[in-house]
Amino acid sequence: MSTCILCHQYFEEVDSWATLFSLVEPDPLCSTCSEKFEKIEGEFCECCGRLFSDVADEYREGNLCYDCVRWEQDSNFQGVLTKNRSIYLYNDFAKDVISLYKFRGDFVISSIFKTPLKKAFKTHFNSSYLVVPIPLSDERLYERGFNQAKALAALLEVQVHEVMTRTHLDKQSKKNRSERILGENVFRVTGEVQGKDILLVDDIYTTGSTLRHAGKVLVEAGAKSVSSLTLMRG
Repeated sequence: MSTCILCHQYFEEVDSWATLFSLVEPDPLCSTCSEKFEKIEGEFCECCGRLFSDVADEYREGNLCYDCVRWEQDSNFQGVLTKNRSIYLYNDFAKDVISLYKFRGDFVISSIFKTPLKKAFKTHFNSSYLVVPIPLSDERLYERGFNQAKALAALLEVQVHEVMTRTHLDKQSKKNRSERILGENVFRVTGEVQGKDILLVDDIYTTGSTLRHAGKVLVEAGAKSVSSLTLMRG
């Protein structure tokens, strides 16, 4: 018997040869909680990973959603983000889980994402990427006690490179799309990224502004390309 990390109910583990020989991690979630996460499956925007099943035809242009078309039409951000891949939709259940993890400091919750993150990394990226967690400002790090993006990056079990810093400003969640896009770039590159393919790791992709602002300074610092791996797609 195991105890679900989220609902704390006991459940029977399903044994397999892979788990018996430690080829995969045992599932820390009961089936009820696991099924509440909506995996991103099907046709999606080749840039941001948005599911096309949630997008009206008029908001799609070829293999891109209209948001990404607008980003690519902006000369300040054209080409700074090669692709984002997310694992789950940011539904109501996911919002509650991220709130527990990110804002209430329930750090152990990160373990439920280890297997899906490693699978997504292996599927869409490879070991040649320089894995870089989106940084927190010193003020936000003190407030939360840990950087959730760094914790997620560590689950990939590859070397993590902290080559960026972040200036403290108002929370992104309090800003609308225009404010996020037009606001001051809070990121600075502090490490060597010249000629590297960068993989940014963060918890949620919403408007894409955080990742593109980070991508912009990385490209300006000489990065060959910038992509991202995020848990949720809002």
